This record gives sequence, C-alpha cells and structure tokens, in this order.
Amino acid sequence: MIVNLRDLGGYALPNGKTVKSGMLLRSAHLADATDADIAYLKSLPTTLVVDFRTEVDLKGKANKDVPGARYVSIPIDASGNAAANATEKEMRKVTGRKKFEVNKVILFAAFNEKAKAIAREMYATLLFDPQCQHQFARFLRLVVETENGAILYHCTQGKDRTGIASALLLSALGASRETIVADFDATNKVYEKDVKKYVRRVKFWGGKEEEIAVVKAFLGANTENFIKAMDTVDRQYGSMEAYFKGPMGLTEDDIRILRERYLNNE
Repeated sequence: MIVNLRDLGGYALPNGKTVKSGMLLRSAHLADATDADIAYLKSLPTTLVVDFRTEVDLKGKANKDVPGARYVSIPIDASGNAAANATEKEMRKVTGRKKFEVNKVILFAAFNEKAKAIAREMYATLLFDPQCQHQFARFLRLVVETENGAILYHCTQGKDRTGIASALLLSALGASRETIVADFDATNKVYEKDVKKYVRRVKFWGGKEEEIAVVKAFLGANTENFIKAMDTVDRQYGSMEAYFKGPMGLTEDDIRILRERYLNNE
C-alpha cells in the first residue's frame, strides 16, 4: 500500500473557504501501491505524479504506473546518501544489500557527524538552498500549469520534501500557519512505531539526545525545526508572499489561479 497517503482537501482557511478534496495529494513512494491504491488514483483522475526522490532514493523502489498520469521527476536532495555522508560501499555494510533503504541506514546515520548536522538544518536547507528553491519553484509552476485532474506529489517517506511542498501549497492557498503545521506534524502519527523502535536501538548502542535527534529527523518529521525554518522565511523575506514572488517565481495571477482551482467557495 502507499504509505502516508493523504489529501489536502478539507482544510479550512481563515476566509471561510476550504481546500477541494481529491485534487492535491501527498504521499510516500508508489513502489508498494496496491491495485486498490492505483484504482483510487485513476478514479480521481490523477493526471500528474511528481517524484522528489534522487537516484539513490529510487534504487529498488520504482513507482508503479498510474494509468493516465504524467510522471515528472524533480529530484531534491534532503537526506538520502547525503544525510548519512555514506558511500555505496558504506551503505552496503549497513543494509546488507545494494538498494537503498532509509530505515536500515538509520543506525549508521545516527552516529555520523554529517548526518547530525543535516538533521538540524534539513528544513532550512530545503527552504533556502538555491538548488532546492529552484526545484520547488519547478514544482509550483507545474501545479499552476496543470489545469485538470488531481496531482500526487511524493518523496521516499512523504514527510520532509513532501512536507515542505505541502506547506508551500497550503501557504499559497491562504491557510493559517496553525493548519500548515498540523498537516506537517500528521506524519509523525504514521511513523511513530518506527521512530520508537530505532530510538531504542540507538540508545542500546550508546546514543544520546544528539543521536536520537537524527532518528527523529530521518524517520519522523521534526515539527519544531520545521516551525523554526518557516519563521526564518518570515524574518528573511518579510512574508510568505514575498518568498513566493522571490525564489518561487509566482505572480499574483499564479496565486489567483491556484485559489480559484483548488478552493471551495464555502
């Protein structure tokens, strides 16, 4: 089944409108999608699937096709091999196989200094690194230009890159910061058991708070760091609107198009 699949539809906005259901969907990868998952996505219909994964993320986890949907790769390096600062040889020592599986790299990453730094700065990197900004701007442009059907966007676990993409979309639609944070934090319910399991393992090998923070960042979603990163956008750009008009390259007409297409008049 597709993990962490959920609809942005139904969120209430301060102006009394709500986000339309069945239009903007976020998830983890589609490699394990069931026939029922594919049938649901086809029924919407889903016309665009955006994949934020890098080549490392893709190994052994190719998406299943959604009939009628166009696939677009917009790779963004938020964690993956960069998070663990590991070579392919080093990864095989941890995973025991060539294909990349994030859960099995966690023990290696938890005690890796580069991974600790990335865990602290991940969301700031996604929002402020020029290459990441360029890729998110490409994504938003695709959403503006996709006039019909539902859009599904995802990364490996559907939490960090996908979480930032959702935050940008909800911000553009006029959602409150409280709603945006709630959507981001919902991922932690999905991965709660995995986080607890690997925290126990890291503690067994002598890990302290710094090592545990890596597990929480790479298997869950660090909501506190996300809030700090969003607050930094407000400080550096003055507002999300300025951020959209700056590195995201959106115009007032683009924002209007998004709100007309994806909001209910309630």
